[in-house]
Amino acid sequence: MNSLSEANTKFMFDLFQQFSKSKDNNIFYSPISITSALGMVLLGAKDYTAKQINKVLHFDQVTENTTEKAATYHVNRSGNVHYQFQKLLTELNKSTDAYELKIANKLFGEKTYQFLQEYLEAIKNFYKTSVESVDFAHAPEESRKKINSWVESQTNEKIKNLIPDGAIGNATTLVLVNAIYFKGQWENKFKKENTKEEKFWPSKNTYKPIQMMRQYTSFHFASLDDVEAKVLEIPYKGKDLSMIVLLPNEIDGLQKLEEKLTADKLMEWTSLQNMRKTRVDLHLPRFKVEESYDLKDTLRTMGMVDIFNGDADLSGMTGSRGLVVSKVLHKAFVEVTEEGAEAAAATAVVVELTSTVSTNEEFHCNHPFLFFIRQNKTNSILFFGRFSSP
Repeated sequence: MNSLSEANTKFMFDLFQQFSKSKDNNIFYSPISITSALGMVLLGAKDYTAKQINKVLHFDQVTENTTEKAATYHVNRSGNVHYQFQKLLTELNKSTDAYELKIANKLFGEKTYQFLQEYLEAIKNFYKTSVESVDFAHAPEESRKKINSWVESQTNEKIKNLIPDGAIGNATTLVLVNAIYFKGQWENKFKKENTKEEKFWPSKNTYKPIQMMRQYTSFHFASLDDVEAKVLEIPYKGKDLSMIVLLPNEIDGLQKLEEKLTADKLMEWTSLQNMRKTRVDLHLPRFKVEESYDLKDTLRTMGMVDIFNGDADLSGMTGSRGLVVSKVLHKAFVEVTEEGAEAAAATAVVVELTSTVSTNEEFHCNHPFLFFIRQNKTNSILFFGRFSSP
C-alpha cells in the first residue's frame, strides 16, 4: 500500500468497528478530519510515540522511515505521508462553482510556550496552518470560546461548541483543530413534488414515518450477491464528489453486511470498474445526522497509547518532553435534501503538560444503510456514516 487515501480508508474502517459496537445508533464522522489533526501531532512526535501514531493511522504502510523523517522534518520524498497530506489538502481545497468544500487546520498554543521554529515551518508547509497564541494559563474559557468560534466560521456555523465546557484548563498548552465543510448539489436533483412520506424500518418489527425522496434515472450500480446487498453511486454536480450508498437486501441485513465488511472489500465494491450504469428507481430519505465523539479512549484501544500519558515524546514540537495530549474531540454533521447534501466535521486534539446495460433496479433506502462521501480523483473518503434511525 502506498497511498494516503488507502491508509485513511483503513483507519476509517478501524474506527467504524469501534463505533459500531454500540449496535443500533446512527454513526457519522470524517476520517480525513481526524487523520489530518493527528498528522499534525505526528509531525512533532518521536520514537515510540510516533511509531504508535503511524501504526494506528496505517501511515507505516504508506512509506518507510516516516517516524525518523517526521522527527527531523526532512520531508521531501513524495512517498512521505506529510508530503501526501500537503498534496491532498491542496487538491481538496481547490475552488469550484460546482460545490463548496473546505478543509482547514489550526493550532492554538499557550503564549508562554516556545514552539520550535522548524516545527512551525513544517506545519505551515504541509498542513497549511500556523500556531495562534492564546492564554490558556490565565484565560482558558476565553481560549475555548475563541477556538469554538474559529470552528464555527470554518464550517458555515454547522459545528458549534466543538470543545465543551471544562475541556480546557490552565494546564492546556496546545489544541490542534481540523474542520471540514462540504455543500454540494446533486448532478440530478430530486424533484420536491416526488418526495412522499414512507415507512422507514429500523428493524423488522418497528417503522417510523420519513420523508422519502424519489428519482428514476441512470446511476452506477452493483449487486453484491455474496453479501446480499447492493451499492449505488449518486454523483454531485461536477462529478468530482459522490455519495455512495451500501444497502442490505433485507431490512435486518446490516449487521451481517458489517460483519463481512473490510476496508479492502469496501474499496473493491465501490470502485467504478465494478459498477455498471443502469436505470434505478431510487428512494432516498431526506435526513440529518449530527454526532459527537471523544476519541481518546477509542484511540487508546486501537493502540495509540503514549501520546495520552507521561511516556509521550512530542519533543519535535518544543525541543523537550513534557507535553501530553489530553483530548481528541470530533463532531460531524450531514444534511441530505432534494438539492444535495451539506456536511461538516471538526476534530480538536488538546495537548497538556503532565499534570451501462439497461435493466431497471430498485434501490429503496427504507431500512438501515451505510453511506459515505468520496472525492473521486484522490479516492478519499471525506465522511462516513451509518443511517439506522431517523
